[in-house]
Amino acid sequence: MNKLLTCLLFILVAYCFSCSKPKAPDYKDIKNFKINNLGFNKSDVSLDLVYYNPNNYGIDLRKVDCDVYVDNNFLGKFMLDTLMHIPRNVEFTVPARMEVDMRNVFKNTLNVLFSREVLIGAKGSTRIGKGGIFVTIPFNYEGRHKVEF
Repeated sequence: MNKLLTCLLFILVAYCFSCSKPKAPDYKDIKNFKINNLGFNKSDVSLDLVYYNPNNYGIDLRKVDCDVYVDNNFLGKFMLDTLMHIPRNVEFTVPARMEVDMRNVFKNTLNVLFSREVLIGAKGSTRIGKGGIFVTIPFNYEGRHKVEF
């Protein structure tokens, strides 16, 4: 009985030390940008966000909640509430759909026309995990992107 208890304790300790906190996925690119409904006040857009899973194990993505900014002006809120399984060390896409406040887009129109480049930012959090145990990880992304017409 003592050997069984020692073996179980060893397995439990090894399991606890082998599990590290998952790293947040790395943002890579935006693809398939599409305007579904264009309006003067609000527009509906969809796009695919490309990420990379830097973990050496598969993770489950449960929720994403973030605010999107263009040149530091609030563009819209993106929320995803579905369960996605993501394999280890692989690029993956997250389909995104959001309602955009067009008044803030119009503020940036001249800047985009002259510079052909915008500063895109996303601030929020995501719930990722493994084996049914999820943690909330905040993220803050900012990067310059070329705009082609």
